[in-house]
Parts: sequence; C-alpha cells; structure tokens
Amino acid sequence: MRFLPIITALIVAGVLYGIVIERDRLLGFARDAAPAALLGDGGDAGSDAEIAPVALAEPEVPVEGAVKVMARRSVAQLVDSAVILRGETEAIRQVDVRAETSGKVVSEPLRRGAFVEAGQLLCEIDPGTRGVSLQEAVARLAEARARLPEARARQLEAESQPPASRARISEAEAGVPAAEAGLLEARARVPEAEARLAEAAARIPAAEARLKEAIARVPEARARLAEAEAGVPTANARLAEARARVVEAEINLNAARELAREGFAAQTRLAGAQAAYESALAQEQAALAGLKTAEAAIESAKGGVEGALASVESAKSDIEAARAGLQSAQAQVENAKAGVETALSQIEGARAAVISARAQLEGSVAGIESARAGEENALSGIQAAEAAVAAAEKEIERLKIHAPFAGLLESDTAELGALLQPGTLCATVIQLDPIKIVGFVPETEVARVRTGAAAGARLAGEREVTGTVSFVSRSADPLTRTFRVELTVDNTDLAIRDGQTAEIAIEAEGAPAHLLPQSALTLNDGGVLGVRTVAADKTALFQPVNVLRDTRQGVWVAGLPDEVDIITVGQEYVTDGVPVEPSFEELLQ
Repeated sequence: MRFLPIITALIVAGVLYGIVIERDRLLGFARDAAPAALLGDGGDAGSDAEIAPVALAEPEVPVEGAVKVMARRSVAQLVDSAVILRGETEAIRQVDVRAETSGKVVSEPLRRGAFVEAGQLLCEIDPGTRGVSLQEAVARLAEARARLPEARARQLEAESQPPASRARISEAEAGVPAAEAGLLEARARVPEAEARLAEAAARIPAAEARLKEAIARVPEARARLAEAEAGVPTANARLAEARARVVEAEINLNAARELAREGFAAQTRLAGAQAAYESALAQEQAALAGLKTAEAAIESAKGGVEGALASVESAKSDIEAARAGLQSAQAQVENAKAGVETALSQIEGARAAVISARAQLEGSVAGIESARAGEENALSGIQAAEAAVAAAEKEIERLKIHAPFAGLLESDTAELGALLQPGTLCATVIQLDPIKIVGFVPETEVARVRTGAAAGARLAGEREVTGTVSFVSRSADPLTRTFRVELTVDNTDLAIRDGQTAEIAIEAEGAPAHLLPQSALTLNDGGVLGVRTVAADKTALFQPVNVLRDTRQGVWVAGLPDEVDIITVGQEYVTDGVPVEPSFEELLQ
C-alpha cells in the first residue's frame, strides 16, 4: 500500500484544523514566540527595521461577526516573455489528388512513402476516343472560322447600302416638287386646250358656209363652159370659111399675077386680088383667133369649173380640217386632262418612291443589323468551337494526373486497370519540409503573440526545434474561444511527422503577474474567474484575473494590483462586503 499519500492527507487535515478551528491559540502562540525569535537572531531589538515586521504582525481588534480566513500577501513579479501552448505538428501541405475525368488507369502504381517531385506523373487514364473528339472540335473550329469572312463581307455589303438608299430618298424627295410643278403646268394647259377646242369648233360653220358658196359657183362655171364649148363650132366654121376665102384669094392672086405678067390684067386687078388675099388672110387670122378665143374660153370655163370644184373640195377640206382641228383640240383637251392625271400619278409615284426609298433604307439598316448578328453568330460559333477545342484539350490534359508539389505519398496511387470517376482519389501527397506546429492561444494572451516572433517547441521524445510564428488567426474558434497560431519549422531530414504532440513556447513581452495556488481561484455569480481579496476596510472583495501560465508551483495570473491580500482558504464562504478576519500564511510560517 502507498502510505505516503495517506500520511500527507492526515498532516494537511491537522494543519487545516489548527488554522481554522484553533486559530486563536495559534495566533497567541505566534505572538509569544515572535519576540524571542527576533532576539535570538542576535539583532538589535530596538531598531526600526526589526520592529516593523512585529508591528505588522500584531493583530487588530477583532471585528464582531467577521469570518476568519487564511490570506496571502502577494507582490506582482515580472514573468518571463514566453507564451506557453500545447499543440501538434501539421504538414505544410496535404492534398488529395483526385481524378477530374473517368477512365481506366494505364500507369503502374507508386507505393506509399515514396518521394515524388513536383509535376511527376501519378496516374494516367486511358484516352479512349478523346483524340477523335479533339479532331472533330478542331474541324468545327476551322469551319466556324471559314464562315466569319463571309459574314463580314455581308456586313460590308449591307453597310454600303444605306448611302445608296439615302441618295434614292433624296432623289425621290426631289422628284416630288418636280411632279407638283408638272401638275401645275398640266393644269395650266387645260384652259389653253379648251380655248383651242372652242376656236376649232367656231371654224366649222365658216368652212361649211364656204362649202355651200363653192357648191353654188359650180353650176355657173359649168354654164360658162357649155357656152364656151358652144362657141367653138362657130369659130371653126368661121375659120374654115376664112381659109376657103384665103384659098380663093390666093387662086385669084395667082391668076392675076399670071395675067398681069402676060399683060392681060391690069395692075389694079392684081392689087385688088392682092388686097383680097390679104383680107382673106386677115379673116383667117381673125377666125383662127376667134377659135383660139373660144378654145381659151373653154379652157377658162373648164378652169372656172375646176376652180369651183376645187373650191368645193377646198371647202370640204376646210371642213375636214376644221373637224380635224376640233378633234385635235378635243385630243389636246383630253391630253391636258390626261397630263393632269399623269402629273397626279407622278406625284403619287414620287411620294411612293420616297416611301419605298425609306423602306429600302430601313431594310438596309435591318440588313446591317442582320449582318452584324450574322457576324456575331459567326464569332460566337468560333468561340464555341474554341471552347470545344479547349474542353477537348483540357479533357486530354486531365488524363495525366501529376503531383502538385514535391512531397511524400501518403497512400498508394491508383492501381493499374482501376476505373476512376471524377472525384475518385488518385493519391494523397503531403509536404513535410518545412512543417507547421499548430497551437491555440487563449484570448487573454493572443495580443502578446506577433507574426514573425521567435518560437520553440518540445516534441514527444524530448526533441526540441525552433522556428518563427507564421500565422495568427484573426477569428476565434466559436467553441473554445481560442485563436489558431502556426509556427514554421525546418524539417529537412523529414524526421518530424504529421500529428506529433508538441509543447510550444512563443517569445513575447514580459508582464507583471502574481503566483497563486490553483485552489485560490474561484468563480463569482456571473461565472467569471477571479480571486477573493481583503479590501482596506477588512471586507471581502472579488477581483477577476487572467490566467497567464499554469506551472508546478502554481498559476500565474494578471489583472490584480501590484500588492494585494488574497484569501487562500475560506474564499468560498464569503462574498463582497462581508467582514473578514484574515490570518496571513507568512506569519504562520
């Protein structure tokens, strides 16, 4: 049996009994023994330096109803500059390398514990038909790129149409005033044509009157022709008679000449014969002239008849001309009215041309938008094809799974022939050089920890390592209200493993603190950790504390004055304001 703990417990119980129950006797014994102890040290009993502790130890007059407690007078000390934590080692990196596509593994496996370099092949998947898919995607990309020039050419063609459409709009708009002017001119020609129609209609009665007059002159001319024709036989008879007389006169003249030559006729007779002959010739000439006159009269009468007939024809032609002029004037009126209608139709046509040109412009603009949409479709087709090519290439890249960094295999890589699906584990790679040592610091001391501060750690097996603080969390753990702290330590030989327990010491600024036994700590009604102290008026007072460090000698706490009387026994039996009668451990010892 272990008797030492039992004996220790009995001694502690006896001491507590004496301190609490027999306190008065112990204090009296202490008062009696104190002067002798002081004199026995060989010092001057009358000096102030030796008498002062005796004066402090003298008890005051007990307060009626005060609770007797044990107390300790504590003076703050500057504790060392280290923040002590407990934690564990952790790999600087640990990655589960997983497959991003499906397929069978065609590479030989690597065994756990093997060292791999960054980019080293871990698993390779059978490509299958992915190469054909890539070629098909490349062909679609080439086809999509081939459609782009055509789409851009259509866009350029469509963009060239709006200027022509605007020019046609301007031309059509310019044609409207011209058509309106033509309408005014056509309307102005209608009255002129109607006046010509009236004038042509007025000429018809005069032409008809002239026709009647010409018809009336025809019988008169024919009568004159008949009269002239009737005078021709008379003239012919006179001419024949005159010619017969000429022949007779000529015979008589010849006979007279012969006779006169022979002397049988007188010269008078010859002259008479000559005169008769001359007279016959004259009559013949007169008869001939009469015949010619008669013939001329016939011709004149014929001319009169023909003139009368010509006048009739002329009058008829005048009537026809007048009627033709009337018809022409009517046609002109109709043409003028038709010109008005044409001008109106031209105006409508010009306005329709403006509307058509504007519609063509809108169609051109719509064509531009359509061409742009076609170009955008071509570009989107190219982008889709490029995305398909990139996806096919990425799919082929995913067939080979490489180590993301240099480290150790924590597991075997996938076996040859194994079927991997997206998300299936290929291997786990960890990096142990450098290595992290992770601890959690309470919120009371997190302000003392700085990034870059020197730190050390003692691992299981008494191995000690040094490093620096590389990370201090800015958010507390919601359950423990502690903050994560990470140290970075060299581990070139890979002797430190992931998950080893470590005791961490982080260099920090020193702080004044009190060393108290753990039993002196208590909680108030609000659950706040603190100690009961003796106030200046000899009453109990609760003061909260911050625990800095837990050691074998006790607990280092902060948050108290530099000098304070702390109740170490009986603190659970008093509250704030309760009178107390403290007994100090220093005096008892």
